[in-house]
Amino acid sequence: MDEDESLRRYGLHPAGADLDEVRGLLTEQTRLEKRAQGDGDTELMKLCCVQLFNAGSLDDVPLIWRAKTAGLDADCSIDIQLLCGSGLARTKAYLSRRHLPEAEAALQRISRCEAAGDFEDFSPAGLSAWYAAYYAHDD
Repeated sequence: MDEDESLRRYGLHPAGADLDEVRGLLTEQTRLEKRAQGDGDTELMKLCCVQLFNAGSLDDVPLIWRAKTAGLDADCSIDIQLLCGSGLARTKAYLSRRHLPEAEAALQRISRCEAAGDFEDFSPAGLSAWYAAYYAHDD
């Protein structure tokens, strides 16, 4: 499956079983990208992260983080804000309660990006609207 097919099949706001399929796609593409940079489809990975961001589940934060950190291309393609579908404060609180190295790394990156102004005027609704316009460019 590529980005266009995923967008047609699931849209930007998948629900229920479709979310599980998106998670599966992201997990597989992350595995490929970790194996060798360029093996994973980073555009599809980004779309999956947008779809999960729009669902707003804190349980998806580690999955999105693993995708973002799978390789240099993925890190550049997947915006740090996509970890924060439940909001910046809730995501930071969630990560601070998880005592795992990946949660600490994600929290540190978010904090550095926040200090650099990358979360200025951030809201999940605003970013969701921005991505809706971004993915509508082909219409």
